[in-house]
Amino acid sequence: MNLKEVWKKFWFILWKDDSLKGWILSILFVFIFIKFIFFPILGLVTGTTLPLAIVESCSMYHDGNLLSNFDDWWTVHESKYSALGLAKEEFQDFSFTKGFNKGDILFVIGTKPEKLEIGDIIIFSANQRNPVIHRIIDINTADGKLIFSTIGDNNNGQLVFEKNIKQDQIIGRASLRLAPYIGWIKLIFFESQKPLSERGLCQ
Repeated sequence: MNLKEVWKKFWFILWKDDSLKGWILSILFVFIFIKFIFFPILGLVTGTTLPLAIVESCSMYHDGNLLSNFDDWWTVHESKYSALGLAKEEFQDFSFTKGFNKGDILFVIGTKPEKLEIGDIIIFSANQRNPVIHRIIDINTADGKLIFSTIGDNNNGQLVFEKNIKQDQIIGRASLRLAPYIGWIKLIFFESQKPLSERGLCQ
């Protein structure tokens, strides 16, 4: 059997064979392609190791999600942001003013730390199970390097690990919500491992 015949047989099994063997091979091929070809290329283009990020918690959720009313949301959270020195008018100029929902897929780009601004959504490593996706609320300098501070829009206060985020912890900046809820295809398999209070849809 020559190379051309082998390729034709492989192509048939991959895309046209409806047998169990065909389905298994197709799934394996897609997985290998995405993990070892698509993601590395996308990472090179975007300048980050995590070009696509799935939102895994409700910490950035706004009641009503895409249909949320900003004025109503701000009324609930105004005191929190006032204490942080952020005014309503300033927040309205930020990206993702309606937050995002658990299961959303975000497009992430690598960004130089000096180009990040208050209000940007960053993805950073915090020695947690997964990277954290929160909004920058303060930027300071220590020993000539930038130190970032973030908070989740839906959280009542800051978490300990997000008060002094170093430059080398930052993975990238969220630039676009690609697909609402699609990330649940992955999340559903890990929900049972979370505390009861963190399971299910955001409310």
